[in-house]
Amino acid sequence: MKRVPGLSRVRDIHAVPSEDLVSLVDSMREAGGFQGRAVAEAADVLRSMASAKGCTKFLSFPAAPVATGARGLLVDLVREGFVDLIITASGTLDHDIARTVGSYYHGSFDLDDADLLRRGYHRLGNVLVPLDGYGPLIEKRVQPILERMYAGGAVAPTSEELCREIGLDLASESSLLYWAQKRGVPVFVPGIMDGAVGSQLWLFAEKHRDFKVDVIGDERRLADIVLSSKLSGALVIGGGISKHHALWWNQFKGGLDYACYITTATEYDGSLSGAQVREAVSWGKVRAKAKKVNLYADATAVLPLIVSYALAMKRRK
Repeated sequence: MKRVPGLSRVRDIHAVPSEDLVSLVDSMREAGGFQGRAVAEAADVLRSMASAKGCTKFLSFPAAPVATGARGLLVDLVREGFVDLIITASGTLDHDIARTVGSYYHGSFDLDDADLLRRGYHRLGNVLVPLDGYGPLIEKRVQPILERMYAGGAVAPTSEELCREIGLDLASESSLLYWAQKRGVPVFVPGIMDGAVGSQLWLFAEKHRDFKVDVIGDERRLADIVLSSKLSGALVIGGGISKHHALWWNQFKGGLDYACYITTATEYDGSLSGAQVREAVSWGKVRAKAKKVNLYADATAVLPLIVSYALAMKRRK
């Protein structure tokens, strides 16, 4: 499909660890303020969680950040050992495949969506996703992976196994799934059917009626990981099923010992996405004495500071 001229590609951003940045974030803590101080507190929770002996480190996030340059920061967290397992949404697989093989572009929240559709683009906030670089591209990439897995006897793979195979197939250092499988970080997708990759699973199952996704197998793996953990912590970006699944499993070990929430949602409609850490304490999902923080911010704006700070502190050692 012919692209609209003048569009700029969405490019990943990566952490920039430096002593100057450490000083800046530390100054934000001392300066007080509203969410400025919370940025410093979030960076400190991430650093503490990463350095705690025997701590299993959860990273949960919805799909949208992967459509932006923040994907690079998620890659940094996995590559640099800040993550032991990921819980995410099906769209994460979609965007990681589409952006690794193709490109997304800068747009605007104010564009004419009917006109965009005629021109061959989806809009995700202010990101433009080419129609032919999403659904058709994902189908072309995923169906051969499923065929290979099925031919090898994987009639009922877990979402963890599917993510590992996609990461192996992408074989690109820009890919989050590639780095997850390379670092041995399992990726769990409890809502695996809710996305383009999920549609490909359904399509494949229509041709192979004995094929299914073993979601119970994923839960057994999560149970083994959680129940064998001495401590646990979570960097929770956004909300939805990814956030809840990380919290849900940790209640079975007495709750998270470290919890950092980054969200733009409010708690006043009773949503899980807006629920503060203190609400999770009432459910036993976060320990009452856990090191914890709520940061109300767009993750794409604050993750560069938080991840850079944590990485700089790690390298200081």
